[in-house]
Amino acid sequence: MLVEVLCPVAAAAGVLAYGVRGRSSTLLGPSIWKGPSTRKAIALTFDDGPSESTLDLLRVLERFGARATFFQCGHHVRRLPRVAVRVKAEGHEVGNHSDSHPSFAFRSPQFIYEQLERAQTLIADTTGVTPTLFRAPYGVRWFGLAAAQERLKLMGVMWTTIARDWKLPAQGIADYVGPKVRPGSILCFHDGRELVHHPDISATLGALEILLPKWLAEGYEITTVSGLLTDPGAPSTP
Repeated sequence: MLVEVLCPVAAAAGVLAYGVRGRSSTLLGPSIWKGPSTRKAIALTFDDGPSESTLDLLRVLERFGARATFFQCGHHVRRLPRVAVRVKAEGHEVGNHSDSHPSFAFRSPQFIYEQLERAQTLIADTTGVTPTLFRAPYGVRWFGLAAAQERLKLMGVMWTTIARDWKLPAQGIADYVGPKVRPGSILCFHDGRELVHHPDISATLGALEILLPKWLAEGYEITTVSGLLTDPGAPSTP
């Protein structure tokens, strides 16, 4: 009898865990985690910025002609509006990463909506571009997120591989991420560290110095999430 009771509970818990953290889950909101494999392109993404270190990252990306999507927190956009504008001005894509980077687990739908809406409005007012993409802090989705995304016209973005660049050294990041890259991969790095001011992202920068020339030599196009999802061979709309 106990087994008959526990099995459905365990199954429900497993479904919930997948919905909350599963990279391919769309149970709690529309989301993508990879692009098409028919084109040799990958999307670089950076979370938790902008930060004082973002300008160093922009210089690395520019040197290799790479474009990326930056999921920005409202907290940091308020601190560093010029850096947020610089990201957009250099041809990168700006996405929504919530206002203050909380975990959404067990939060109310109103709390979740306010986190997205505050960041959405601030990013639009600061950069002149309204985000169309959103990444949940820590990759945690929760009930109410789908409605918030619908109201704000946001598509969720998870990742194919997360770089673990907040804890690994540069070579360790490169060794971890490199073998996992395939056409269509969405890669998650960080140009900030949650709400930390003046974060040290030297390991991230060092890893990119190793990985970017390697990917280019292998023939990869390094682009934004939207660029990855757009077929360059499709006819343009007049």
